[in-house]
Amino acid sequence: MDLPSSRSARQAIKPSWLERLTAFLLREPEDREELVELLHSAFERHLLDADALAMIEGVLQVGDLQVRDVMIPRSQMDVISINETPETFIPFVIETAHSRFPVCDGSKDNILGILLAKDLLRYYAGQSFDLRDMLRPALFIPESKRLNVLLKEFRANRNHMAIVVDEYGGVAGLVTIEDVVEQIVGDIEDEYDFDDTEDNIIQDRQGRWRVKAITPVADFNAVLGAAYSDTDVDTVGGLVVGEFGRVPKRGDAVSFGGYHFQVLRADSRRIYSLLVERELVATVDAT
Repeated sequence: MDLPSSRSARQAIKPSWLERLTAFLLREPEDREELVELLHSAFERHLLDADALAMIEGVLQVGDLQVRDVMIPRSQMDVISINETPETFIPFVIETAHSRFPVCDGSKDNILGILLAKDLLRYYAGQSFDLRDMLRPALFIPESKRLNVLLKEFRANRNHMAIVVDEYGGVAGLVTIEDVVEQIVGDIEDEYDFDDTEDNIIQDRQGRWRVKAITPVADFNAVLGAAYSDTDVDTVGGLVVGEFGRVPKRGDAVSFGGYHFQVLRADSRRIYSLLVERELVATVDAT
């Protein structure tokens, strides 16, 4: 019978997973490809679990990615005009459910600052509210900035959003700290995300469909009356990836089989949700 002290001694001697991994990686890899191979070998030997491997690979990739690779494009930016009244833009804030909104004066190229949704509590509390006074300074960054550098700046300055500008000074899009962190830990979902709902297919007020990428092709066909084959792929996301020939980025769009697919949410590994609408078929008058 082992004494408690002897069991404690053996537990203290037993190496942690980090120590075992360090011992496994003692031979220094010559380049990044060899390092990745070693990490995958460590995973196969059960020194790393799948989540840890994915995060380490994400950290390695962040140094190679630029802001343009993950930003929300200009056309997809939800902005508020400085000339709007709270009665006008608050329904928009509620509908989109973002926590931060760029505020512009006329064109999206003229961003005045960032409005935090929580600052609207002053309006509901009956306090004096002037949109211009509520604005926080906007952080402007170039498209070419590396994600690892941006993440460091976000942490140092406590910013959560940056406006991305092109080489001519025009606004190209925006990027949030969540967009950067998702490249490391995978997609981050919150209480407002469509992916949290039980239904895989939801129709909006414009007659379009918001579709989870994991939706089976057969279910998609049944709801939308489509005729896509599920011989080679099982999910709608698989159909779209196959059409692109790569994992598309958020905002990418493609049309095939009578439907138009736009990527709503994706990371470097997979698609999460899509906006789908039927393509309009032009009719020719034979008379």
